[in-house]
Amino acid sequence: MSDLILQMRSITKTFPGVKALENVNLDVERGEIHAICGENGAGKSTLMKVLSGVHPHGTYSGEIILDGQPATFSSISDSEAKGIVIIHQELALIPHLSIAENIFLRNERKNSLGLIDWNRTNSEAQELMERVGLHENPTTLISQIGVGKQQLVEIAKAVYKDVRLLILDEPTSALNDTDSEHLLGLIRQFKQQGITCIMISHKLSEIAEIADTTTVIRDGKTIESLDMADPASTQDRIIRSMVGRDLEHRYPERVGVAIGEEAFRVEDWTVNHPTQAGRVIVDHAGFNVRAGEVVGIAGLMGAGRTELAMSLFGKSYGRFQGGRMWLGGQEVRLNSVSEAIDAGLAYVTEDRKRYGLNLIEDVRVNICSAGLKQLTKVGWINANEELRVAEEYRDSMRIKTPSVLYPVGKLSGGNQQKVVVAKWLYTDPRVLIMDEPTRGIDVGAKYEIYTLINQMVADGKAVVVISSELPELLGVCDRIYTLSFGRITGNVPRAEATQENLMELMTQEKEEVR
Repeated sequence: MSDLILQMRSITKTFPGVKALENVNLDVERGEIHAICGENGAGKSTLMKVLSGVHPHGTYSGEIILDGQPATFSSISDSEAKGIVIIHQELALIPHLSIAENIFLRNERKNSLGLIDWNRTNSEAQELMERVGLHENPTTLISQIGVGKQQLVEIAKAVYKDVRLLILDEPTSALNDTDSEHLLGLIRQFKQQGITCIMISHKLSEIAEIADTTTVIRDGKTIESLDMADPASTQDRIIRSMVGRDLEHRYPERVGVAIGEEAFRVEDWTVNHPTQAGRVIVDHAGFNVRAGEVVGIAGLMGAGRTELAMSLFGKSYGRFQGGRMWLGGQEVRLNSVSEAIDAGLAYVTEDRKRYGLNLIEDVRVNICSAGLKQLTKVGWINANEELRVAEEYRDSMRIKTPSVLYPVGKLSGGNQQKVVVAKWLYTDPRVLIMDEPTRGIDVGAKYEIYTLINQMVADGKAVVVISSELPELLGVCDRIYTLSFGRITGNVPRAEATQENLMELMTQEKEEVR
């Protein structure tokens, strides 16, 4: 007989104009790793927010049964008191505090006088950071580390708590393969310690590797729960349950696209850290991409991929030290984001919450924000045209929102990402740099993004894709550059690229790179 730690019965949750959950049921056995899958907007995160008290009792209908007893949570503190800890997909860190301060926020390490014991704080933080594979000084400010490392800080925050049921919402979405595998190892350790884990993930390979049970939610309803030990519980079956249809290929075939003249070239691009004098982040990097071509950039966390992209996009990262850039064969100097946009360069950020969106504005404003010049005449925005453009992209990109006037901050993470992509597509760029474009997006939506990439190169545009997922780069790119310690270490045609030879180039030691 199964030993259930958690039962959720007939959970229904409604937002204005949207029924997010409808009679959802979930059974979780004690000590298991239970995965939850579904397309963006399916209701996965909403269900976990109900469980963790983010959506308090009384704002939903249905029943939560924990350890055989009815449970009601009015806040996150209530659920944590019962041993339930949630790590959200969207990070909740204070950028101007240190890693250690963020880890122990609301749980400060104090001495006998009631003052913060900084030696203890930093020492204990260092131990937690080592457990999650975060190799930084605990006094480093959150604002000085990338989104991947920030995700590890969130995980470290939960490790020290007396947790019995750990909820992880897309825990590896910001991590490279090495750090993802380390985290999966931690989850296995939690299981051995008797901790139950619920993991929301779009990475089906990880689910197949680690989950004991997988529950699929579609359109706010429970579709099925699968025993992952059953040979019939394949990734294809999960996909069919998630999207209600078969996806014959994960990556749409691109045929008949002629690769043309060089669209973008960078040479000897060198950028230092914004605050640490003399620290080189991008070191004489150079690459090119042609019209009709998709070029990938692969590198481990800390290799400088995002820093390279941001510095190219109007020098929006670091201290520029030197280098040259050509767009369409003409050398350009882009000293601001507006100059980059005007020149036909666009950048889809890896961190949509911080750099990609205005979360308090609506979908319409966000989609049109980078292309306002197209909507403006004599200083006035054509509101009707703005609405038409936003609705066109909402429909074509299947952005799940009750209205384009709905606040973008209330959308699911994946739908927010679609808004970011739509914003830059509207500028009609010649060259589009996409930094982790499918992070936190389900397999169906990923296919749509890949299809958009194919459409762009078919129209003669050039696309640069930065991704932590090597299979994704191998699936969509014509060539792949590798980056290590800020320097380009390889330029590999897709026909010659494998995960093994790319990883070898990505892991070159600093001395080898030089």
